[in-house]
Amino acid sequence: MRRLFSLSRAIRVTAFLLLLGSGAAMAEDAAPPEYPKFGLLRERDLTPFGFLRLDMRPAHAVWAPPGSWGVEVLLGYQNTWAMSPNVEQYLKSLPGRRRLGPADVDAIRALPGEAYLVDLELGLVDVALHRKLAEHWSVNAIFSAVNYSGGFLDSAIEEFHKTFGFDSYGRSAVERNTVNVILDLKNAQRVFLNAHLDGGVLDPTFGLRYSVAAAPSPWNLVLEGAVKIPIDGQREFLSTGHADVGLQATLQRFAGRHAAYLSAAAVRTQGSALTSNDRTQIVPTYIFGYEYSYSQKTNIVAQYYVSPSVFTHEDTDLPGLLKTKYQISIGLRRRVDASVWTFAITENVRNFDNTPDIGFQIGWAYSPAFMR
Repeated sequence: MRRLFSLSRAIRVTAFLLLLGSGAAMAEDAAPPEYPKFGLLRERDLTPFGFLRLDMRPAHAVWAPPGSWGVEVLLGYQNTWAMSPNVEQYLKSLPGRRRLGPADVDAIRALPGEAYLVDLELGLVDVALHRKLAEHWSVNAIFSAVNYSGGFLDSAIEEFHKTFGFDSYGRSAVERNTVNVILDLKNAQRVFLNAHLDGGVLDPTFGLRYSVAAAPSPWNLVLEGAVKIPIDGQREFLSTGHADVGLQATLQRFAGRHAAYLSAAAVRTQGSALTSNDRTQIVPTYIFGYEYSYSQKTNIVAQYYVSPSVFTHEDTDLPGLLKTKYQISIGLRRRVDASVWTFAITENVRNFDNTPDIGFQIGWAYSPAFMR
């Protein structure tokens, strides 16, 4: 797909489908699903450039009676190797592999135009608590912690590229499993070479959920609101120091072994992890998903994530950072008694200079409702 909808057209189409879905949900008779569905993968965007902003977790599709509760533990991990074209050409010109040093920083800063390199791995742990208050209403809270490191995936990714004849994008010039961040942008001048970036606890997120259908139904519309609350002001690589708020609407369609999902979200956010801007902006996100029940306990999920870049021409004029983010995720779920286990892989597509090369998610969810 060369282009998805323009923002205005996408909003109109999404609104029409959501209204259609909500009407159908109220019209259909409720019936217990023969093949339980769990909904979209509950992963957030792990792109370093906008990581500290609120990112609405995709809506689940679990039917539970009032008073039910659940807990999720999600581990997300990603590898990012992103750079401007001039930095890529510089790295490819170097003989052999090396640990980047001050001379390389000076050479990159001397390149014509803006330049950047982001080389790191990021691990995220989410603990989410859910409580069903009434037939249509539920609340949730998410507590998160992050770790930044050089990681361990560089060698495997390089071998994968080599085996299938893909471009290495200059990876072979830099020492593996190190953290290297070099920014020479209009609104950012930062350098972290072979660095250890402090990890820690992120700002918690609190959410409210409204489900149009109160019981299993072929159609459902889920409306959600969330707020990310700073707990200790601005903390480098941990918090922007600002509260973010978001809204999300998810249309869900169930048909036997199949389910389709369409989600649209908008987050009002302020601040950035890597640049010095402190402006307020609204960032939309769209997710298209499909879930297939291989059996009554095993589900396969595929989803397509689309979101505009958090950067504007105020930050940079580099096309790689200004382009829309596109990511595909494929996951496998398995229910074991009152637990659901998830494994998923996320890959960036089309634009490779503003998203992780690859990401993984391992999830465990527990709720007595899964035994129903």
